[in-house]
Amino acid sequence: MNDLLSQLKQFSIIVADTGDFDSIRKYQPRDTTTNPSLLLKAAQMSEYTALVEKTLADARQESGGASQTMGIALDRLAVAFGTEILKIVPGRVSTEVDARLSFDVEGSIAKARSLISRYEKAGISRERILIKVASTWEGISAARQLTREGIHCNLTLLFSFAQAVACAEAGVQLISPFVGRILDWYKKSTGRDSYPPVEDPGVVSVTRIYNYYKKYGYKTEVMGASFRNVGEILELAGCDLLTISPTLLEEMQKTAGTLARRLSPDKAVGECKEAKLSLDEKAFRWMLNEDQMATEKLSEGIRIFAADNLKLEKFIAAKLT
Repeated sequence: MNDLLSQLKQFSIIVADTGDFDSIRKYQPRDTTTNPSLLLKAAQMSEYTALVEKTLADARQESGGASQTMGIALDRLAVAFGTEILKIVPGRVSTEVDARLSFDVEGSIAKARSLISRYEKAGISRERILIKVASTWEGISAARQLTREGIHCNLTLLFSFAQAVACAEAGVQLISPFVGRILDWYKKSTGRDSYPPVEDPGVVSVTRIYNYYKKYGYKTEVMGASFRNVGEILELAGCDLLTISPTLLEEMQKTAGTLARRLSPDKAVGECKEAKLSLDEKAFRWMLNEDQMATEKLSEGIRIFAADNLKLEKFIAAKLT
């Protein structure tokens, strides 16, 4: 019980940032999150060959023609891995909408509905699924509508306070602020090699968002994501959820020490000095535009996720032929 991971689980819900079933079993997170790059990595592992081949065979059978097979195969693969993951974790799995729909409200809504329908046909309640959507204005707008339909969303690629405020006002289930990618930008921008955890720009950003949400009573969950080191994670102990890679989970599991809670609803009320905001589209876009880091990292993140989708498609295309 003296290891850091066991202590962290007392303060925050731990989410495994992986599609590897063995890692999920080992670290026993409550939830798991996936994305195309994680799915590609898992799909290439020999132990999942049978699952992949069956999924693609089913996709061929379902599709009415070759032009439809790829899209069906991508959805079936995401749901197949998600379904298997939910046999291991007691909570939820996040399944991502194609990043190329990041500026398409109706396309994102349609894809989310399709994924939920597939899960429900597999016997999985929508309560156990988080649909991952990029935190663009269009993504947030799509999530607002999906939330009304009882489809829970995980707003990803979140780098700014403006995105967090808009997500909370939309009533979304959960946001994923990217701690490590924020740090990456500041290190490159300032030329600094490192930051102490308490001064880490990603940690500072998540702390600000968490305190704002708690002070004003928003129900949207905050899940710190994209960590670069254990120090960042420990400095956010108490955040609603933390999604962590197997490498960092292992490091914490092997490290003894005493961990103090950093974030809490009680402390948030006193520490938040923000006035409550309300953002329409124009105010959101201007506030995001004024944040150079967030503007650049959001754009870059969408491109990276889109490229990951293309890699996954290439892998599937080779299997289909």
